[in-house]
Amino acid sequence: MGMAQRRGTSDDPRRLRELLARTCLLAVEQSVCSVVVGLAAGEGDLLFPELVDFVESALRVEDSIFRMTRERAVIFLADVDRQQADVVMERLLVGFRERFPTAAPPELTLGFFEISPRDANLTLKEVLPAVFGGEGRTTH
Repeated sequence: MGMAQRRGTSDDPRRLRELLARTCLLAVEQSVCSVVVGLAAGEGDLLFPELVDFVESALRVEDSIFRMTRERAVIFLADVDRQQADVVMERLLVGFRERFPTAAPPELTLGFFEISPRDANLTLKEVLPAVFGGEGRTTH
Protein backbone atom coordinates (compact mmCIF):
# COMPACT_ATOMS: atom_id res chain seq x y z
CA MET A 1 0.00 0.00 0.00
CA GLY A 2 1.37 3.40 -0.93
CA MET A 3 1.94 6.20 1.53
CA ALA A 4 -0.78 8.28 -0.15
CA GLN A 5 -3.39 5.76 0.98
CA ARG A 6 -2.04 5.72 4.51
CA ARG A 7 -2.55 9.45 4.69
CA GLY A 8 -6.26 8.92 4.14
CA THR A 9 -6.69 9.76 0.47
CA SER A 10 -9.41 7.90 -1.34
CA ASP A 11 -9.02 5.22 -3.98
CA ASP A 12 -9.72 5.78 -7.67
CA PRO A 13 -13.52 5.67 -8.24
CA ARG A 14 -13.05 3.45 -11.31
CA ARG A 15 -11.68 0.76 -8.99
CA LEU A 16 -14.90 0.85 -6.96
CA ARG A 17 -16.94 0.13 -10.10
CA GLU A 18 -14.54 -2.68 -11.03
CA LEU A 19 -14.83 -4.23 -7.56
CA LEU A 20 -18.63 -4.18 -7.74
CA ALA A 21 -18.64 -5.66 -11.25
CA ARG A 22 -16.22 -8.41 -10.19
CA THR A 23 -18.33 -9.19 -7.11
CA CYS A 24 -21.52 -9.43 -9.20
CA LEU A 25 -19.77 -11.63 -11.76
CA LEU A 26 -18.53 -13.95 -9.02
CA ALA A 27 -22.05 -14.24 -7.61
CA VAL A 28 -23.53 -15.13 -11.00
CA GLU A 29 -20.77 -17.43 -12.28
CA GLN A 30 -20.18 -19.30 -9.02
CA SER A 31 -23.77 -19.18 -7.73
CA VAL A 32 -22.62 -17.73 -4.40
CA CYS A 33 -23.63 -14.71 -2.43
CA SER A 34 -21.25 -11.91 -1.60
CA VAL A 35 -21.73 -8.90 0.63
CA VAL A 36 -20.78 -5.26 0.32
CA VAL A 37 -20.21 -3.60 3.69
CA GLY A 38 -20.15 0.15 4.17
CA LEU A 39 -18.03 1.42 7.07
CA ALA A 40 -18.63 5.00 8.19
CA ALA A 41 -17.12 6.88 11.11
CA GLY A 42 -17.73 10.33 12.48
CA GLU A 43 -16.07 13.26 10.76
CA GLY A 44 -12.46 13.64 11.82
CA ASP A 45 -12.27 10.29 13.62
CA LEU A 46 -8.54 9.82 14.10
CA LEU A 47 -8.65 6.06 14.65
CA PHE A 48 -10.72 5.19 11.57
CA PRO A 49 -7.76 5.17 9.13
CA GLU A 50 -6.01 2.75 11.50
CA LEU A 51 -9.13 0.56 11.51
CA VAL A 52 -9.21 0.53 7.70
CA ASP A 53 -5.52 -0.46 7.59
CA PHE A 54 -6.19 -3.23 10.12
CA VAL A 55 -9.21 -4.55 8.20
CA GLU A 56 -7.28 -4.46 4.94
CA SER A 57 -4.45 -6.51 6.45
CA ALA A 58 -6.90 -9.04 7.90
CA LEU A 59 -9.05 -9.65 4.80
CA ARG A 60 -8.79 -12.83 2.79
CA VAL A 61 -7.17 -12.67 -0.66
CA GLU A 62 -10.57 -12.83 -2.38
CA ASP A 63 -11.93 -9.87 -0.39
CA SER A 64 -11.28 -6.19 -1.09
CA ILE A 65 -11.54 -2.82 0.58
CA PHE A 66 -12.05 0.57 -1.05
CA ARG A 67 -11.36 3.83 0.76
CA MET A 68 -13.92 6.41 -0.30
CA THR A 69 -12.96 9.23 2.07
CA ARG A 70 -11.09 9.57 5.34
CA GLU A 71 -14.25 8.48 7.21
CA ARG A 72 -15.80 6.01 4.75
CA ALA A 73 -14.76 2.70 3.25
CA VAL A 74 -16.46 -0.11 1.36
CA ILE A 75 -15.56 -3.76 1.91
CA PHE A 76 -16.34 -6.52 -0.58
CA LEU A 77 -16.65 -9.93 1.13
CA ALA A 78 -16.74 -12.76 -1.41
CA ASP A 79 -18.62 -16.03 -0.97
CA VAL A 80 -20.49 -15.06 2.21
CA ASP A 81 -24.11 -14.28 2.95
CA ARG A 82 -25.41 -11.42 5.09
CA GLN A 83 -25.26 -13.40 8.34
CA GLN A 84 -21.70 -14.59 7.69
CA ALA A 85 -20.65 -11.02 6.80
CA ASP A 86 -21.94 -9.85 10.17
CA VAL A 87 -19.79 -12.48 11.90
CA VAL A 88 -16.73 -11.52 9.83
CA MET A 89 -17.14 -7.83 10.65
CA GLU A 90 -17.63 -8.53 14.35
CA ARG A 91 -14.46 -10.66 14.39
CA LEU A 92 -12.52 -7.88 12.65
CA LEU A 93 -13.78 -5.21 15.05
CA VAL A 94 -12.95 -7.34 18.09
CA GLY A 95 -9.48 -7.96 16.66
CA PHE A 96 -9.00 -4.22 16.19
CA ARG A 97 -10.10 -3.45 19.76
CA GLU A 98 -7.64 -6.07 21.03
CA ARG A 99 -4.85 -4.48 19.00
CA PHE A 100 -5.61 -0.99 20.33
CA PRO A 101 -6.88 -1.72 23.87
CA THR A 102 -6.17 1.70 25.35
CA ALA A 103 -7.91 3.71 22.63
CA ALA A 104 -11.63 4.32 22.57
CA PRO A 105 -12.82 2.42 19.49
CA PRO A 106 -14.29 4.52 16.70
CA GLU A 107 -18.05 4.80 16.62
CA LEU A 108 -18.97 3.14 13.36
CA THR A 109 -22.04 2.67 11.28
CA LEU A 110 -22.03 -0.57 9.31
CA GLY A 111 -24.33 -1.05 6.35
CA PHE A 112 -24.71 -4.34 4.47
CA PHE A 113 -25.84 -5.20 0.94
CA GLU A 114 -26.03 -8.85 -0.10
CA ILE A 115 -25.34 -9.63 -3.74
CA SER A 116 -27.05 -12.83 -4.84
CA PRO A 117 -26.49 -14.93 -7.99
CA ARG A 118 -29.42 -13.15 -9.67
CA ASP A 119 -27.83 -9.68 -9.23
CA ALA A 120 -25.81 -9.48 -12.45
CA ASN A 121 -26.08 -5.77 -13.21
CA LEU A 122 -26.07 -3.86 -9.96
CA THR A 123 -24.85 -0.29 -10.04
CA LEU A 124 -23.12 1.83 -7.45
CA LYS A 125 -26.24 4.00 -7.37
CA GLU A 126 -28.11 1.00 -5.96
CA VAL A 127 -25.45 -0.30 -3.59
CA LEU A 128 -23.90 2.80 -2.02
CA PRO A 129 -27.15 4.33 -0.69
CA ALA A 130 -27.98 0.94 0.82
CA VAL A 131 -24.67 0.64 2.69
CA PHE A 132 -24.46 4.30 3.73
CA GLY A 133 -28.16 5.09 4.03
CA GLY A 134 -28.33 5.27 7.79
CA GLU A 135 -30.10 1.94 8.29
CA GLY A 136 -26.93 0.15 9.35
CA ARG A 137 -26.00 -0.77 12.88
CA THR A 138 -23.79 1.41 15.05
CA THR A 139 -20.93 -0.09 17.01
CA HIS A 140 -18.71 1.27 19.76
